[in-house]
Amino acid sequence: MLDVVILAAGKGTRMNSNLPKVLHSIAGKPMLHHVLDTVDHLSAGDLQKLVVVGHGAEQVEASISGRNCQCVTQAQQLGTGHAVQQVLPQLRDDALVLILYADVPLITPESLTGLLECAGPDTMGLLTVNLLNPTGYGRILRNDAGDVIAIVEEKDASAEQKQIGEVNTGIMAVPAKKLIQWLPELSNDNAQGEYYLTDIIAKARQAGTAIQVFQPASAEEVEGVNNRRQQAKLERIYQQAQADALLDRGVYLADPSRFDCRGELIAGRDVEIDINVVIEGKVELGDKVKIGPNCVISNSVIAANSEIKANSILEDAVVAEGCVIGPYARLRPGTVLKNGAKVGNFVETKKAVIGEGSKVNHLSYIGDCEMGARVNVGAGTITCNYDGVNKFTTTIGDDVFVGSNSALVAPVTLGDTSTVGAGSVVTRDVAADELTVARARQRSITGWLRPVKQPK
Repeated sequence: MLDVVILAAGKGTRMNSNLPKVLHSIAGKPMLHHVLDTVDHLSAGDLQKLVVVGHGAEQVEASISGRNCQCVTQAQQLGTGHAVQQVLPQLRDDALVLILYADVPLITPESLTGLLECAGPDTMGLLTVNLLNPTGYGRILRNDAGDVIAIVEEKDASAEQKQIGEVNTGIMAVPAKKLIQWLPELSNDNAQGEYYLTDIIAKARQAGTAIQVFQPASAEEVEGVNNRRQQAKLERIYQQAQADALLDRGVYLADPSRFDCRGELIAGRDVEIDINVVIEGKVELGDKVKIGPNCVISNSVIAANSEIKANSILEDAVVAEGCVIGPYARLRPGTVLKNGAKVGNFVETKKAVIGEGSKVNHLSYIGDCEMGARVNVGAGTITCNYDGVNKFTTTIGDDVFVGSNSALVAPVTLGDTSTVGAGSVVTRDVAADELTVARARQRSITGWLRPVKQPK
């Protein structure tokens, strides 16, 4: 039985933002959500999640709606001990209580599992870390036998105690019965005038409760965010970890320090990703896919041997094998490219199926369109799919040729092997094999004088 308490009540004054600190993001996801996702990966059957909210409580609660959390309000922020006191009525007597912090987003399930294994009905687990520069952290005090006897906060520490390199991360696992007993006994007689959760260490020692220490694989896991610099630092730590994992799986990254994964990337073999590529949501890349520089790919699937050239944006798109996209292309939601299709520079698509081997090479907009195979769409062509209220579909058959600078006014159908002359505005269906030219007759005027500016 595990009760997880996540402290998320702080204002985050040093963030200089109207947004509650715990909703600031790492890799496009609020820090609080990172912590909740980690908790969800713990192999605990009977799990209760309690989130202590305070500043911006309504926003925080709204952001985690539907995540099976119970929110408890800390009306006044009087310290970590006071924050945990707010959940005492919700704690189950026989539970082990894991205390986490919403502004410590990089903690891993492995570290928490190791900590939980240290704790039990008569034992509490404490997550500590050794730092070369422990300034700002509470120091772990041990006796001559090496047992933890107390934690002293930075502002209350003596000069000698400040030399201690082992510090408190704040993360701990404590039997609920012990917390229920110790928390009401806390005092705020200290330099901060706050109720320190860390004071329960001394109480555990006095009560004869064993204190077991566990340390994370990396000190970076337990770094917190109090300002924009720390947020940026953790962003790069997180992204480097994502890049390292991809490199280990055989993905080529031109520069791992200039790659951002803000979701999940599933990649096949021999995938190549150039600089400044951003991955959002869930993205799948098949074997030998190449992604050029400065691309943003969101919630899309790109099959084997396809290439996304520089400065292209894909969102909720499905790309089949052997396709070429870009440079400077934008595939909006609902775009589907069949095998060997090509969408070229400065082309935008939306809710469009581009058939096998079809090409939309230059400066075109194709929206709400069903396009067949081997179609060639000339530069500057648009599907006029919106009348200001309703959307309409353009249907293009196989082997159609659409000349440059044409407007296809939906709803309209172009039959197989039909041809549309350049500069046409097509408002009626075109039958198979027909040539359609729909433009004003050219008129040339001789003797015409171009206007000239008059001297001032």
